[in-house]
Amino acid sequence: MSQPSQQPNFDVRGAVDLSSLNRPTAPPPGTPGGAPEAGGYVVDVTEESFPQLVQDSAQYPVVVLLWIPTDQANAQLGTELGAIAEEFAGRFLLGRVDAQTYPQIAAAFQVESVPTVVAIVGGQPVPLFQGAAAGDQVRAVLQQVLQIAEGNGVTGRAPAQGVPADADAAAEAPVPEPELPPLHQEAYDAIERDDFDAAVAAYEKAIKQDPRDHLATAGLAQVGLLRRTRDLELQATRDAAASRPTDLQAQLDVADLDVLGGKIEDAFGRLLDLLPGSSAEDKETLRRRLVDYFEILGPTDPRVGKARQLLAINLY
Repeated sequence: MSQPSQQPNFDVRGAVDLSSLNRPTAPPPGTPGGAPEAGGYVVDVTEESFPQLVQDSAQYPVVVLLWIPTDQANAQLGTELGAIAEEFAGRFLLGRVDAQTYPQIAAAFQVESVPTVVAIVGGQPVPLFQGAAAGDQVRAVLQQVLQIAEGNGVTGRAPAQGVPADADAAAEAPVPEPELPPLHQEAYDAIERDDFDAAVAAYEKAIKQDPRDHLATAGLAQVGLLRRTRDLELQATRDAAASRPTDLQAQLDVADLDVLGGKIEDAFGRLLDLLPGSSAEDKETLRRRLVDYFEILGPTDPRVGKARQLLAINLY
């Protein structure tokens, strides 16, 4: 399917009689030994709720398990699918249809044996598999369903069942940010009023009080970047660096603007390329500037680790 319509094309004529099954039984869902009760990202589908389920498939993928809940093999697959639905956390909704209680829904999918698993994406059925399947196989099939859904613009997430309506609003409400330490707040307020000198002074005082205050160290580096780039004009700075490739200050200016604009690899590459053949004084200038960038990005940024290695190689 590539362009699913918004209306289902199921053939709902007739009913499939699946009552002749004669296999080991299981307790009903929600009782010991049976499949879990519906809830979370699992719903039990009725004839009344089925049309809405199809409509919802235009927003997020729906996976339908047609089963007999008290059949042991069916119950095992229902348990496995329910666990995977919770694991995928709303990337699809699992709808369980008791094929004996609602034979017309089973007929809509032209089901002749259970368990049968079918997806609905954008109102269109996508047959998946019949019978039992290993968990890894089921996950692989469901990943394909998600790819089909994404290709057809169905990228929403199913809501968790049984969650109060106001819970979603509460979850989306902004969480108040924790209060900053006094000197950090002082620096932040100074930046807000464009007083970089005062911000530097506040951060330096914080570092003096606690040399392990890495947030203050990063903040100091950020303020330095803002102060250096405040009066730089992008195109003129780039033109100057291009016309004077050996001018260290011109290259530093461009690197600053690249970091400010999120072009981290370009900034690192520009300065690292200057290290070989530079004087000891220029190498120290480059090292300090790169260390400032490392502080701004933080030690967990993978680009920092790679650049640190290259810096060490070129320095020593």
